Amino acid sequence: MNLKDNKPKIGISIGDCNGVGPEVIMKSLMDARMTRSFTPVIYGHGKILSYYRKALSLEDFNFHQTRDLNSLQWKKVNVINVSEDCPELNPGTETELAGQFALKAFEAGIKDLQQGNIDALVTAPVSKNNINTPEAPFLGHTEHIARAVGAKKSLMMMVSESQRVGLVTAHMPLAQVASSISKELIKEKCEIMLSSLEKDFGINKPKIAVLGLNPHAGEEGILGNEEIEIIKPAINELKDKGHYVFGPYAADGFYGMMQQNRFDGVMAMYHDQGLIPFKAMNFGQGVNYTAGLPVVRTSPDHGTAFGIAGKNLADPGSMRSALFLAFDIVKTQSQESEYVE
Repeated sequence: MNLKDNKPKIGISIGDCNGVGPEVIMKSLMDARMTRSFTPVIYGHGKILSYYRKALSLEDFNFHQTRDLNSLQWKKVNVINVSEDCPELNPGTETELAGQFALKAFEAGIKDLQQGNIDALVTAPVSKNNINTPEAPFLGHTEHIARAVGAKKSLMMMVSESQRVGLVTAHMPLAQVASSISKELIKEKCEIMLSSLEKDFGINKPKIAVLGLNPHAGEEGILGNEEIEIIKPAINELKDKGHYVFGPYAADGFYGMMQQNRFDGVMAMYHDQGLIPFKAMNFGQGVNYTAGLPVVRTSPDHGTAFGIAGKNLADPGSMRSALFLAFDIVKTQSQESEYVE
């Protein structure tokens, strides 16, 4: 994409149509800064947006409905119907058809992203309960898109204006975490984060902190040996390569003393270790970014929120942040590419 010639096209998968996805998408795109910055392309169905526009009294939300990317309208919200029909809309209710439609919309966005027809993809929340099947397990957007684009390595990273938190292990039962962590995996995830901070966020010589696995970072082996045998050796090897990587830090003291503000990124060992403090400080504004892919994908930091779906209570802040972050990363990568060339 050449930003001098065109505004980037940011795809948005509708998510579960009975959750808050359509609502936060519509509320976000009513911000005039969106269409001034990029061309939004929603993968879903016009009937879904028309339903919520009426149900939520969002009369100022307008969109252009099309079947493909060849007839997009600039400075407008565009909607691509991913099927002839949309599932029955029943806000707050999980249905099998809504799950199937959410997956179809997501995969339509992935296809256009892979083919370079859009510049980034922002994914609205889905429910794993109704999208998951024994024949096609769905662990999450992060894993699904990585597999679809053939990326063997990726990193789930939570991003806000002031914080970036990566996860060595992500959607995994806690009982499996300790046995899954290795020196090689920590180095891999840290190297993805370091590369992303430079390429996607424009940070020169980024500095990251690595958290320990055990309470008090193991207390020199009293509370566990992973820090001594796995985490410290990984950090030392990264330092030997010239990277600014520090730790391991005891997670509670690290966040209690607000040490995250001293670093460009934090690498947590497992899901809740990183996401609990991140969401406690940034919920409603945070963004889930999949780093290390050959494409750009972001999502809001919340789920389908079926309990408030259709009630005009959903806060669009995180979706708005996800859209702007996708645009910023596309812009940063484009500028970096032009500089290299």
